[in-house]
Amino acid sequence: VPPAGDVGPSILPAYPLRPDGRVTFYTGHTGTVEQKSTERLRVSDEVSAALADGRAVVALESTIVSHGLPSPQNVETALACAAEVRAAGAVPATVAVIDGSLRVGLSVDEIERLGSGEAEKASLRDLGYLLAEGRTGSTTVAATLFVAHRAGIRLFATGGIGGVHRGEDRDISADLTALATLPVAVVCAGAKAILDLPRTVEALETLGVPVVGQGTDVMPEFWTRGGDLPVSVRSDHPDTTAGILHAHWGCGLLSGVVVANPIPVADEADPQAIAEAIVGGLAAADGAGVRGRDVTPFLLAHIGETTHGASLEANVALVKHNATVAAEIARALATLPALDVERN
Repeated sequence: VPPAGDVGPSILPAYPLRPDGRVTFYTGHTGTVEQKSTERLRVSDEVSAALADGRAVVALESTIVSHGLPSPQNVETALACAAEVRAAGAVPATVAVIDGSLRVGLSVDEIERLGSGEAEKASLRDLGYLLAEGRTGSTTVAATLFVAHRAGIRLFATGGIGGVHRGEDRDISADLTALATLPVAVVCAGAKAILDLPRTVEALETLGVPVVGQGTDVMPEFWTRGGDLPVSVRSDHPDTTAGILHAHWGCGLLSGVVVANPIPVADEADPQAIAEAIVGGLAAADGAGVRGRDVTPFLLAHIGETTHGASLEANVALVKHNATVAAEIARALATLPALDVERN
């Protein structure tokens, strides 16, 4: 991608589109592509240059800033995750909606703005409204997957994905359908433990989304290292994981991949305390009539209070660890040949 000029962020197309209707993903290939303007997707100059050079880039979601953690840990953690990505040799690309534009790569001021209480929670269904009205929103896993895919980023680090809610067969996160249709790998500590984890794993299998256990045979359970739910395959090295991703997309599959990366042993919360806090939180949410998108923030806050901050400490540790591992995988993926696949 050629330089965008000296003023403002670069504006990129979804992907460089060839005359035959196919699209090239730059996972390790350096080349020049035609830049096309769009009002909707703005990629920072740093991220744009890294993608053009075939260097490793890791997307980071922004809901953790506005809805996932309390202040000041929210902004501190977002900046720490970006620093972890840099320290591991990749370029961080925090994703959000800023004043009606999809943004990839935020400044410190913009991240602080998201933590000020102004930003709305933005899933896939909300993007059109936010763009049309010129509003600001922090992107969920599903929305971040979409924007990362549009920008040409293949690795995304977050805390945990959404899934099937407990006792609610039809309350299913858009994260799952996004993973089924968008070729981006999500490095996470499994699904959030407040969910129905067995049904979430079943749903991923049904949707054809592989779960690669990074150094584990079982699905991590966010604050804890996991129980007895098996992953699809185990990988013990970032290079191996990168090879799996490259082969998955290289053979023509267009789904995402969950890279399930357990919280470090030293940072794991007490499983019994977490289990009891979840049960109490679910009862409190039901009693308060909390529904829909408000359930997860409510439960996270309740569990944080019940565990006297232990869950918060674990949350910060796991998301930073995921950022590091995602950067390591992104670096390995960047050494492999460019993928040339059908446009999704």
